[in-house]
Amino acid sequence: MEYKLLIIRYGEIALKAKYTRKYFENILIKNIRKNLNESKIKNNLTREWGRIYLNTDNIIDSIKILQKIFGIVSMSPSIRIKTDVRIISDKVITLTKNKLSKNNSFALRVKRVGKHNFTSQDIARKIGSEIVSKTRSNVNLTSPDYEIFIDIRNEYTYIFLEKIFGSGGMPVGTQGNILAIIDKKISILAAWFLIRRGCKPIFYLKNTLQHNNLRTFMKKWFIDDKIYIKNKEKDENFEILEIIKKEKCQAIITGHTIGNDYKNFNDLREIKNKYNLPVLCPLIIMDDDIIDEKLIEIGL
Repeated sequence: MEYKLLIIRYGEIALKAKYTRKYFENILIKNIRKNLNESKIKNNLTREWGRIYLNTDNIIDSIKILQKIFGIVSMSPSIRIKTDVRIISDKVITLTKNKLSKNNSFALRVKRVGKHNFTSQDIARKIGSEIVSKTRSNVNLTSPDYEIFIDIRNEYTYIFLEKIFGSGGMPVGTQGNILAIIDKKISILAAWFLIRRGCKPIFYLKNTLQHNNLRTFMKKWFIDDKIYIKNKEKDENFEILEIIKKEKCQAIITGHTIGNDYKNFNDLREIKNKYNLPVLCPLIIMDDDIIDEKLIEIGL
């Protein structure tokens, strides 16, 4: 089956008030469209309450990109059909006939939104019995070999067989600008945690040793914001203050950890006093093993 449609789901955005939710949705759609366009993938994005739909001829490459866009919780290659019990049943049988047999099991996961002359349970019972009849597969609602999702939303129904996880978090640009001071690899990881929460990063590269790592990281995670490289002819404190003012940064991110070096607390106090901004240190509670695992996870 060649899919042309992706259902894109978000998480925390749905918990926001109506106006904020719409604003965050718009930013997420803008980020999706921008990254797909830059990768030269033709796309058409539409949305309804709680869902974003991507129509494209390049599902596989689109998934690879969407998995690195913050704010997306999961996605599913899907087909869309008219909400009609007979059509739904025929399509489910077509999608599963080469997968199911007497040697495996399945579960139907049916959700329904809107007014219909049937319930979700009606659909599950009818289609489930037809699958058993035609494939001799067994129903197993607890730990099935295959899950079949039927998402009935008013006049249209979406059928899919998998949920592919995204990176979660919040769309980049929904929060304020942050100044990420990059002096070692783990400071890039520290920035990643705040970017995942929707912050827009402004990078200050204290030495060029991390330049390639930072560029690789930005490319992998579709981050195209600014890099400032330390000017050897300028005072560092003065230069950082200039950047904070120019870019309207609302916080500073560092890669400080505790380890056995309690002098780090003094370093953080000095940074806060120098620049009069909150200093955020997402790695401060992590031990080295966890940090190493996260570095591998994000591609560093």
